[in-house]
Amino acid sequence: MASKILDKMLRSKLLWNLVAMLMVVVLAAVGAWYGMGLYTHHGERIDVPNVKGMVISDAEYTLTRAELKAVVADSGWDRKLPAGTVLEQLPAGGKVVKSGREIYLTINSGQTPTLALPDIADNSSLREAEAKLKSMGFKLGPIEYATGDKDWVLAVKCRGRNVNVGDRISIDDPITLVVGNNEIDSDDFGDDGWDDEDEDTSMPTLDETI
Repeated sequence: MASKILDKMLRSKLLWNLVAMLMVVVLAAVGAWYGMGLYTHHGERIDVPNVKGMVISDAEYTLTRAELKAVVADSGWDRKLPAGTVLEQLPAGGKVVKSGREIYLTINSGQTPTLALPDIADNSSLREAEAKLKSMGFKLGPIEYATGDKDWVLAVKCRGRNVNVGDRISIDDPITLVVGNNEIDSDDFGDDGWDDEDEDTSMPTLDETI
């Protein structure tokens, strides 16, 4: 009789343990599902405000009120807009996202971009130099001619001064190419028009005079 009672008690205890374990598993699953919903903002939809054209402070305030985070990711340049203006945003205005999403902004730097001058002085023809500079975004001014080989770039100027390879130049500043005009410097010749270096000024020897 006692053994039957003990066996019944053990079975009852095992059953309760199984029930308890099942409840723990169910509660853990429910908790994980609820926590995941909070983490991923399940079912939550936010329309991204359009902040293009706003100054950065206004854009950050607008996005924060919409439970979004503004992140300055890049800078650009637009001469028509003041510095700090939002040029682009990603995701774009009107897109639907979840709260806490980062909105990447491109801001107007307000400073004119500069470009490094390539190696063209005494290294390229006029046509080659113009093609390279235009493709890079430089602005070209009137050509200046000087004594030298025809259409050969002798030097590069900007704002009236010589500039060298690697110098950074504003894209608003026109570049002047100093190009050869196919003339030879008169200093290379004597008064009689002959090259002084080629003129034989030595006195004749005795044998030559006889």
